[in-house]
Amino acid sequence: MNQTLLVELLTEELPPKALVKLGAAFASGIANGLKARDFLAEGSITTAFATPRRLAVMITEVRATSPDKSIREKVLPVSVALDADGMPTAPLAKKLAAMGRSDVTVAQLERAADGKADSFFYTYTAQGSALAIGLQASLDEALARLPIPKLMSYQRPDGGTVQFVRPAHSLIALLGEAIVPVRALGLASGRTTLGHRFLGSGAEIAITHPVNYAGLLENAGKVIASADQRKQAIRAALLDAAGADQVLMPEALLDEVAALVEWPVVYACHFEDEFLAVPQECLILTMQTNQKYFALTDAAGKLRSRFLIVSNIATSDPQHIIGGNERVVRPRLSDAKFFFEQDKKKSLEARLPLLANVVYHNKLGTQAERTERVTRLAGAIARRLGYDMLLAERGAMLAKADLLTDMVGEFPELQGIMGTYYARHDGEHEEVALAASEHYQPRFAGDALPSTATGTAVALADKLETLVGIWSIGLAPTGDKDPFALRRHALGVLRMLLEKRLPVAISELLADAASVFDYRGDFKDPSADVAAFMIDRLRGILRERGFSANEVEAVLAQHPDRLDDIVQRLDAVKAFAELPESASLAAANKRITNILKKTDVGADIGAVSAELLQEGAERTLAASVARVRPEVDAAFERGDFAGTLKTLAQLRDDVDGFFNDVMVMDQDLALRNNRLALLSQLHAMMNRVADISKLAT
Repeated sequence: MNQTLLVELLTEELPPKALVKLGAAFASGIANGLKARDFLAEGSITTAFATPRRLAVMITEVRATSPDKSIREKVLPVSVALDADGMPTAPLAKKLAAMGRSDVTVAQLERAADGKADSFFYTYTAQGSALAIGLQASLDEALARLPIPKLMSYQRPDGGTVQFVRPAHSLIALLGEAIVPVRALGLASGRTTLGHRFLGSGAEIAITHPVNYAGLLENAGKVIASADQRKQAIRAALLDAAGADQVLMPEALLDEVAALVEWPVVYACHFEDEFLAVPQECLILTMQTNQKYFALTDAAGKLRSRFLIVSNIATSDPQHIIGGNERVVRPRLSDAKFFFEQDKKKSLEARLPLLANVVYHNKLGTQAERTERVTRLAGAIARRLGYDMLLAERGAMLAKADLLTDMVGEFPELQGIMGTYYARHDGEHEEVALAASEHYQPRFAGDALPSTATGTAVALADKLETLVGIWSIGLAPTGDKDPFALRRHALGVLRMLLEKRLPVAISELLADAASVFDYRGDFKDPSADVAAFMIDRLRGILRERGFSANEVEAVLAQHPDRLDDIVQRLDAVKAFAELPESASLAAANKRITNILKKTDVGADIGAVSAELLQEGAERTLAASVARVRPEVDAAFERGDFAGTLKTLAQLRDDVDGFFNDVMVMDQDLALRNNRLALLSQLHAMMNRVADISKLAT
């Protein structure tokens, strides 16, 4: 009968940032090993456990013995196994001996086709193995493949040296109520473990059955074995303790804290209100990064002087825990306050000369040189967009100055944020101050875009200078390497152009970006490659917004240089594709495209001559084109792309009639060219919004 298996490895405190991965790898490694060896039933369920001091897995429906298997092995080709007289050869006897089948005769072998020749095969039944054998192999494999950040060596009491992530103290391996005899890291399997280091009784906890494991640990050992359950318990306790306040609990911090405690308890602490004069981002970061504390804000997002800690100790009198944590955080906050006050004594502008001492890239110069390039580019972009050039240039000039402040030196994550605070302190224009932080936006997918014109100009300049500069020195991203985050920069530029509907061409922006490198004699303009790279990223953005591949290609086939109306074009194409006439018109447009391409019709094909329209179908189509053209032009000029394409739907029957009744490539050159001119007019009108031939399947 299948039973539930439990394997637990009790250790010293494991690295908290690696615990979740270690627990998952330990559980999946053992489960996959047993599954590969046929010890798991079809409905087997694996449950992983991980605490600061243990890795464990519980697996249901585990067999005590793997089933017997019928194995068919190839022995030798018949031409090798038998001689010319059909008698067994020495190689056959040697092969059977190597297989442990010396007593097998030729009559017991199966002769079957094997490619172009016949071979002998032997089929036998292999007996199943005991779980102890399969579990030992699976455990060894799982431990060898753990994603251990750094191995340590330690000595066992018997003098043996072991290498593992942390010293291991005991091993449990239970199938039902029975111990499975396996070994790992110098330990023999048993059924006992230990509970919480401080809250537990200190006595060993005997696990009577795997299904009792989590309950016994929680009730007798004060340990929540599941990492997910501990995390959810912490989340609920934080929200309860926060009350009317908002608790800041990033998922990464929750994961790390859940990996530090086995019995989480939340306590509220305080710091002095005077620290609230420091930018709250600094205080929040130091509490989260250095102390693993959870900051609180009011409903408006303003930091409170109250914060929450997650302790591993439950006590009726937590004042010593609260007081200790308050004493620990105070020096950290004092450091932040000191850095802030010291930084304010020197303006951002006064720090600019020091950027000459910071290397940006050995082929692209210092941060001071880069700042000059970004400043020029931001001014050029502002001019194109009708923004204030002076503000854009000032914002770009000061954008990186906070890199030289003590606060950013201590907390690099605050670059840009501190620049905004210091610029405001220096009396800079609000848009200039905001540009210090906004020029990094968007930092990631879904991040906010710059809110100001100046921030937008500087953000575009910063990203475009990086794209063109880094690409120009041969460091374009490859399939798996993008150390300068050029994909992220390209996506940021595209999002600003799309979502802000900026009336500027990509080619113009890249030309401006290339121009700021004109002082470098070895500069090779990569604008064409960068533009292609950006369009490729654009495909992904548009697909993520719900447009089909055909719809996207219909618009991109027009090689759009401006993106301010591209979403509106796509919406129109999507609406057109849903019309009953769309399929026929798309197919006709594809046919027209192929005809014009083969005949190499240019813009000088000439106008359509009414005298040369001989067939009724071509006269009807010409009249319809002339009739709807004013409607199409008017709709297009006012940006009504959906109306433009909907108007074209009126032409379906006339287009179908033309291709049914008219021979385009007539032997008469004049008739042929006249018909090509008509198709050229129709083609141009049909493809003003998008190349609808791309919609044809």
